[in-house]
Parts: sequence; C-alpha cells; structure tokens
Amino acid sequence: MKNALLKMHLAVFLWGFTGVLGRAIELKEFPLVWHRTWMTAVIFFVILSVRKEFVKISWAELLRFMGIGSIIAIHWVAFYGSIKYANASIALTCLATAGIFTALLEPLIFKSKFNIKELLVGLIALIGMYCIYHFEIEYAIGIGLGVLAALLSSVFTILNKKIVNDYPSRVVAFYEIGAGFLCLTLLLPLYLYYFPQTTFKPSHMDWVWLGVLSLCCTVWGQSLALSALKKLSSFTTVLMVNLEPVYGILLAILIFHENKELGYGFYIGITLIALSVGLHTLSMLLDRKKNVR
Repeated sequence: MKNALLKMHLAVFLWGFTGVLGRAIELKEFPLVWHRTWMTAVIFFVILSVRKEFVKISWAELLRFMGIGSIIAIHWVAFYGSIKYANASIALTCLATAGIFTALLEPLIFKSKFNIKELLVGLIALIGMYCIYHFEIEYAIGIGLGVLAALLSSVFTILNKKIVNDYPSRVVAFYEIGAGFLCLTLLLPLYLYYFPQTTFKPSHMDWVWLGVLSLCCTVWGQSLALSALKKLSSFTTVLMVNLEPVYGILLAILIFHENKELGYGFYIGITLIALSVGLHTLSMLLDRKKNVR
C-alpha cells in the first residue's frame, strides 16, 4: 500500500511538471502539442508491440477513440496556449476547476439529477475564476484558454468513463493520442493560414524537454498511475490527483518565480478555487462515510 501511494504521488508530480515544461519549451502551443502527440504515440506503439498488448478493436470503438483523442489534443493546445499567453500558475489554477465542470456536466450527459452541494461548490470556483480574470486582465486570453482546457478536460474524462474499463489503458492511450496527432495534422493548414510565421522546428533544448514531456510526464506518469490503481481505491486516487495543480504551481514559483508576476487578484481567486476543491473533497468524504454505514 505504501509503495502504491508513493507511485501515485510521483505520477501526480510528473503531471504537475507539464506546466513548467510548457513554459520552458520555446515552441508555440500548436506545434508543441503536435510534436508531443506523435512522440507519445510512437513510444506507446513500441511498448505495446514489445509487450504484445494490442487487442482487436471494432471500427465503432475506434471512431469513439478518435473523437475523444481529438478533444484531448485540443485540450492540450488550449492548456499550453494558456501558459504561453499567461503563465503556468494561471493555467494550472484554471485546470483545477475541471473537477467542478465534471460535476456540472456529468448529470447533463448521463441524464441524472444535479447535486445541489456540487452546484454551490462550483459557484465558488466560478467566483474565484472571475476574481482572477477581473484583477489579472492582462492575462485575459490565457485565462480564457485555461478555462476552455478545464472544460474540455471534464468532457473527455466523462466520455472515457464509458470505455476505459473495456480495454487496456495503454491501448486506449495509444489510439486516443494517435488520433489527437491526426486531428492536429488535419487542422495544420488552417492553423498556418492564421499563424503563418509559426515555426515547427524545435530547438535543441526543446527536443530534450519534449522528450521529457512525452516519455516521463505522459508514458511513465500513466504507467505509475496504472500500477498504483491496482492497490488504491478510486476515492484515494481522486484526492491525490487534486494535488496536481498544487505541485505545478509550486514548481512554477520555484523555477520561474511566477509569484512576482501575479497580483492580489490571483491569490484571492486561487484561495476561492482551493476552497471549492476542499469542500468538494469534504463532500466526497462525508458521502463515503454514509455509504460505509
């Protein structure tokens, strides 16, 4: 159990590192994600081939993977766009609202009842986002992209719930990320039409950071999480994943000193968002105790 907890913490730490790497990589958000998707897909393909873990998938399921993978790719573009137009701290703070979006969207998608407590918690998070937007107006575009990234994150998380238990996770990841690469490649002419000066050639250090992002943060991080999930409950996992923005923001402050770039509006907003996450966690704890009884 202790080993599983350590693995999960390391996985969440690696995921939190993606924000710092997004700022360190000089490429713009679209070419950054384009390179990340093909590199990650290749690594997964090699692992699946060596371990002979490929399974037969119907065309209908493949289309579903492609749809979800496209959403994931656009989510990554929005997330790294948020970092480029604002900074890693703001992007990660926006991403912390994904759980709240999930609580709001899931009843709509699955046609279930809304939870009043979750709606109130979501309202607190939205007020927090308004404070950040209102007082950090120079980062308006970055905040908008960050909120879009959080919304898309909740969408593909909900959609993945229907298929993740039917296939090995690495197989799902390979097809979804591969589909994300295909989606971005199809959108490439449109992107270059509006941003013709964009370079797709990474610098020497960009290649290094892209390798770390693909191999460590994506492939290794997921492998650690999958190994840990065999011994950890879903409840424990959700609580630990909530630490991802915390790790990411601390790393951004430590490495890039982003605390000097932000005003008091950010701290008011992040306090309210942290409060919403804390209340959501408390609500989960209380519901779990009721179920145990």
